[in-house]
Amino acid sequence: MPKRDDIHTILIPGSGPIVIGQAAEFDYSGTQAIRALRQQGYRIVLVNSNPATVMTDPELADATYIEPLTVETLEAVIAKEKPDAMLPTVGGQTGLNLALALCEKGILDKYGVKLIGANLEAIKTAEDRHLFREALLRAGLPVPRGGPAFSLDEALQLVKETAYPVLVRASFALGGSGAAWVHCEEQLPEALRNALDESPIRQAWLEESLIGWKEYELEVMRDRADNFVVVCPIENLDPMGVHTGDSITVAPAMTLTDREYQVLRDLARRVMSTVGVETGGSNVQFAVEPNSGRVVVIEMNPRVSRSSALASKATGFPIAKIASLLAVGYTLDEITNDITRQTRAAFEPSIDYVVVKIPRWSFEKFRGADSTLGPQMKSVGEAMAIGATFAEALQKAVQSLEIGIDALDGTRPALIKAGYKSAADEGLSDELLLKRLEIPSPSRLFETYCAVRRGISIDAIHRLSGMDRWFLQQFVEIAHLEKELKYVDSASPELPILLRRAKQMGFADSTLARYLARPDHPLQAADVRGLRKKLGIVPTFQRVDTCAAEFEANAPTSRKMRPNRPIIKKC
Repeated sequence: MPKRDDIHTILIPGSGPIVIGQAAEFDYSGTQAIRALRQQGYRIVLVNSNPATVMTDPELADATYIEPLTVETLEAVIAKEKPDAMLPTVGGQTGLNLALALCEKGILDKYGVKLIGANLEAIKTAEDRHLFREALLRAGLPVPRGGPAFSLDEALQLVKETAYPVLVRASFALGGSGAAWVHCEEQLPEALRNALDESPIRQAWLEESLIGWKEYELEVMRDRADNFVVVCPIENLDPMGVHTGDSITVAPAMTLTDREYQVLRDLARRVMSTVGVETGGSNVQFAVEPNSGRVVVIEMNPRVSRSSALASKATGFPIAKIASLLAVGYTLDEITNDITRQTRAAFEPSIDYVVVKIPRWSFEKFRGADSTLGPQMKSVGEAMAIGATFAEALQKAVQSLEIGIDALDGTRPALIKAGYKSAADEGLSDELLLKRLEIPSPSRLFETYCAVRRGISIDAIHRLSGMDRWFLQQFVEIAHLEKELKYVDSASPELPILLRRAKQMGFADSTLARYLARPDHPLQAADVRGLRKKLGIVPTFQRVDTCAAEFEANAPTSRKMRPNRPIIKKC
């Protein structure tokens, strides 16, 4: 289908200020969308209250308004700029809430502004948890037990169905604002009051406990011709109970069988059709009970989300750009992949590497804050790393956190300074360590690795932390190599082999210097680097190509690289 010629000016609302619980992914997505639509000849009007973003650079949009993101402001901009359409799906939850309010107040109809990217009914159905649940039940899709509550009496009635513990959430809220786990009746009134206060429609949502279930997300896209693709399946290391924005996530999903993946894929497609998302990207979240295999749909976002930004960077598939092109009439089979310049956007990305994202917290700046993680997001950013294996990507991500540690055996002073509980061996009994594994916190990754190093069984760690045994086995392999490095002799013929394995597993040179140092022979990172070069163990560069070398990729191999570094071309 050709692009729409009945619209010429498009209004795009931004996501507003960057606050705790919300990172900067929506600026990344909005910038992509603006550039893509301007290339198609559309005039873009941007409204965003945050000047500290790329998308508010004067040369990006045709007209930029740095004003409060309110209904009154947008009406004034609409009256002045007279846009033909509004694209709310690249402005996070703020964009959707504004679109909903403008529609309900009749402002878009008054000025003849069309909604593109998502229609009003789809936004209502996806964002109102009651409508979402009812729609999915009518379609025969599995959902958790629960329902809406506007008062304490209604909440008490719902608890009779769900039992304690119960998750209380706010409808139409971003980052899990107002969400809390309630374990007894005494906690319910306060949790309900917080949820109602955070919800713009004064609606709370109560849901059965899924604590300990495995959590997966599928980034999916659909066009008006009903073409459907899964951009990326993402798996959370942390089980259900922790907001996905506070969870360590891995792409692609590591522990899904092909049969399970196909079940989630089919469910995601049915969810999009049921909700009525005709064009663009969506994020569909699932919970899977690890013992019985029961699957439920947790929620969906009918917009570009923070997970979409992760999936875009992980796969090279520009979700926001393609979603904006779908919104103006194109179909997936008409959009060319920028990297291969041969395949179409209807071709699902295939990646032959692993991506790990670790959230970044700043509890060291808020000493009195509760660092326990739960359904309300507390992270202020994230670090992402790519590796050939999960172990490599994980260790690179840890090194990228910039909290003064370079490995999973994070030293006690550095962790405490960064606001983490210490997971170091000194003075920490096995009993206390195991108790900590039950409580989600920023330091649980390091505590888990500490437990593995001590030889505590995988089954015990799995039972307490909820992490899948496959991931725990990866920790075991990292710990085994760490031990070998600490005891290898500098003259041993095994040293070059161990060094190569260590670099392939993501160990930093500074970490290796600590492991290989001896009382009579201290080492620095530069010493290890020099040793590696003598042994021919040098880094190579690989490019994200979206196609796992199935097609020739033009864009990645055409970029200039640093000189004197070998390059492995993926395609």
